[in-house]
Amino acid sequence: MANTSGAFGLSPVRHLNGAPWSGNTVKCYISAQYATALFVGDPILLSPTLAEKDVTGVHPTINKSAGTAGIIARGVIVSFEPNRDDLTKTYNPASTEGYAYVSMDEDVVYEIRGDGGGTLTKAVPGQNAVMIATTAGSTVTGLSGMNLDEGTTTAPNTTQNFTLHVIGIKDTADNALGSDAVYDVVLNTPTLAAGKYLGITAS
Repeated sequence: MANTSGAFGLSPVRHLNGAPWSGNTVKCYISAQYATALFVGDPILLSPTLAEKDVTGVHPTINKSAGTAGIIARGVIVSFEPNRDDLTKTYNPASTEGYAYVSMDEDVVYEIRGDGGGTLTKAVPGQNAVMIATTAGSTVTGLSGMNLDEGTTTAPNTTQNFTLHVIGIKDTADNALGSDAVYDVVLNTPTLAAGKYLGITAS
């Protein structure tokens, strides 16, 4: 049976040690100056733009990560604080101030669907991969339009600065190794040798 298609972004499922995902998140700020809609399952990075920063300094300010080679993904959006002006919104519209709850644990394993751009083999577990936006995200479901790139632009390989590290494919009866598979991955977030985070500044 062929795998189904359809993007849902990154969905946390467990920790690398096998423990269930704890559900812990960090509350992050989204600036009205940021002209990009955000969705559940989107990879994020910290905003490098001073005008977007949380004026209280309490919450990290986030932007969407493209998920391509060399682009850091610092975490994944799990949910949003309800928009009191429109409780039907399941995503954060462009140029709209809000708050997102982000999974930032480095050892979280996520599920992500392949984009159908290639048929991967048993060599893929242990390789690195990039993401690709097959849609902007769904304003109906609120889910991300990000997929793992199976070869539409860049097939998985051993390139160190790719955003995802593939653990394997999701172990369920309705998921098979091949096009549009769902993969178990971790974020391949660059850190310094001493274990400290790669710092950014804003201008």
